[in-house]
Amino acid sequence: MAKRYGGEYSPTEQARDGDTPRERVTHQPMTLEVAPFKGRTPQRHGAKLNILFILPLLTIFSVLFNSGVIDMATNLAGGAMLLLSAWLTRDGVRAEDAFNERKVARKPAIPRKIFGAVATGIGVGLLIVGGGESGLESLVAANIVGLLAAGLHLFSFGLDPLRSKGLSGVDTLTSDRVARKIDAAEALLDEQKDAILRARDRQLEARVDRFQTTVRGLFRQVEEDPRDLNAARRYLGVYLQGARDATVQFVALYARKKDPKIREDYLRFLDDMEQNFANRKEALLIDDRTNFDVEIEVLQHRLQRETQFLERQSDS
Repeated sequence: MAKRYGGEYSPTEQARDGDTPRERVTHQPMTLEVAPFKGRTPQRHGAKLNILFILPLLTIFSVLFNSGVIDMATNLAGGAMLLLSAWLTRDGVRAEDAFNERKVARKPAIPRKIFGAVATGIGVGLLIVGGGESGLESLVAANIVGLLAAGLHLFSFGLDPLRSKGLSGVDTLTSDRVARKIDAAEALLDEQKDAILRARDRQLEARVDRFQTTVRGLFRQVEEDPRDLNAARRYLGVYLQGARDATVQFVALYARKKDPKIREDYLRFLDDMEQNFANRKEALLIDDRTNFDVEIEVLQHRLQRETQFLERQSDS
């Protein structure tokens, strides 16, 4: 007669002092958290930009060892111009990176890197005037060295994008409309990012970054084919506004009460939003593929008709 096997590791085990079965205890595997810096790339010219912010600190020493009020004011003005140059250059590099990433983009309204080079030249010139003797030779040296400093700045960081870029064969009005819509959507993503930074949670920041990467994939799809703008308009406006507002409300609520349930609900919300954006991008790709197949079919039909017409002409 067959005997039912039972043991410590069987699904149910009879208790020693009764007939009540004891369910097997299972251990859920630990979920690996997303690394905070996964998918991020180092900023271009990061080391050189840090040096630009350090250089104005050197003017403090010249101020301490100069007793003249005019020299002190000149050196402080030079240091302020160098600090302004560093700030403009950093923003210019970020704007250029965003410009290069997109396929349809307008040129930056302010050429920050060029203005940063001019500020560098003025700052270096003021430091030379403030640290040397007054006179014509000092002014000439300040101009020469200032021009060299501005030239080296441009050589190191390059020029700003001076022309807008779009798609060949697409009218300027359509490309500008796409660029404006993407700019507005990027502003919503920036506001969402600023909001989640206030939560001071690296895991949440990484999760929002992953969501925004998926959203930007939809941006690139619309830029490649501006005809998809109407189909994605709600996703680029209403849905992103909802994601931003939900993030702001979550951060305000989570700051008052560190409830894991609130955090879990917000993560589930991001999962649903990310899936919706991914599905929309896939749907747009399928539509583009369908349109492409239709075009090919139409062309093949026309070629077939032309071939038949030529054959009849040759027979006659």
